[in-house]
Amino acid sequence: MSALIGPNAVLQLLPLIEPGFLARLGMEPPSDHGLMPEEPAHRLHAAVRDLPQAPAILAEAGRRTGEYILAHRIPRPAQRLLRVLPRGMGVRILSQAIARNAWTFAGSGAFAVEAPGRFRLERNPLIKGETSARPLCHWHVAVFDRLFQSLVSPDLRFHETACAACGDPACRFELSPAGQSR
Repeated sequence: MSALIGPNAVLQLLPLIEPGFLARLGMEPPSDHGLMPEEPAHRLHAAVRDLPQAPAILAEAGRRTGEYILAHRIPRPAQRLLRVLPRGMGVRILSQAIARNAWTFAGSGAFAVEAPGRFRLERNPLIKGETSARPLCHWHVAVFDRLFQSLVSPDLRFHETACAACGDPACRFELSPAGQSR
């Protein structure tokens, strides 16, 4: 049986790509109920990365995925609570919640919180087998950005500090205030 991933890795890309893009890849849109095999999600992300505007498309799909999570997956009372907590506590709690639900985007990969706001994703299914001189995980960064900016503080930004596609052992993501990169 193949590893599974949440369908938003694909569904939120669909409005951003031209009609027929999926068909050219021999793919059908996934159901929005349940999980989907990670291989088609990887195939679509790899095909989108071949487009000149790939970083912007993947970032917008990640932002939309974050919006979907806010609208459908995080209860409103929990959102209100996170917004009023001190920043450090909010970062810690949201990091833990992401780790508990990482199976939706990590698939066969291994996700870990190294510290609040610092994540590691080994064997990232959306970039497996890829090589690049630059980090490729624009979708992940945008999902994390949208959640943390909405629920903790609008001035927080994630940066991909290491990418498996660049030869690093894992993809690493780190949170910092806007204007600071690590």
